[in-house]
Amino acid sequence: MRGWLGPTAAVAAVVVVVLGVLYADAGRPGSVDARILAAVEGVGPRARHVALATDFLGEPVGAAALVAAVVTGCLLLRRPRAAVLVVVGVGLAVVTTRLLKHLVGRTIHGDENLSYPSGHTAFLTALALVVTLLATGRSGLGRTAGASLVLLVALVAGVAMGWAQVVLGAHYPTDAVGGWFTALAVIPATAWAVDRVADSVRRKAR
Repeated sequence: MRGWLGPTAAVAAVVVVVLGVLYADAGRPGSVDARILAAVEGVGPRARHVALATDFLGEPVGAAALVAAVVTGCLLLRRPRAAVLVVVGVGLAVVTTRLLKHLVGRTIHGDENLSYPSGHTAFLTALALVVTLLATGRSGLGRTAGASLVLLVALVAGVAMGWAQVVLGAHYPTDAVGGWFTALAVIPATAWAVDRVADSVRRKAR
């Protein structure tokens, strides 16, 4: 699937940069943000409970539990390279969002709350990307079907967490979009790097 995901990652990186430039040092929603915020304004208590539960998956405890579960599964399946990708790829996606927040400087609810891009959205999207990449690799799906499934699952994960962040008022909608594209840019590049290093180590061992 490298033939599909490589260009996709490049386009995603461009989108992240463009959105970052558009909303640099902003402290208010853009026109697109305002329309979406108006649509989700006043959601009921049940929706907020669902949003809180989804948000927990991106909090330190919830995120650590998810990563630990996926890594354990990889090791039980004797896929150490996959376990490395989970830790390094997801970790890099989150670190990248934190670096971008300071570079972009967009804020929400005060100057100290940096918002672009959404780290929660990047985390869940990145984890979904890695898990689906591993699953499609084992299932033997073709390149087109495999790449389509990977992107679909990543989209569902990103929309779910992005919706939760917007409903809870933690991020603007475009912050969530930036987080989704950040994960889409980081994970394929990290997977390529992990493969290169692992293949090099294997050749030297032989």
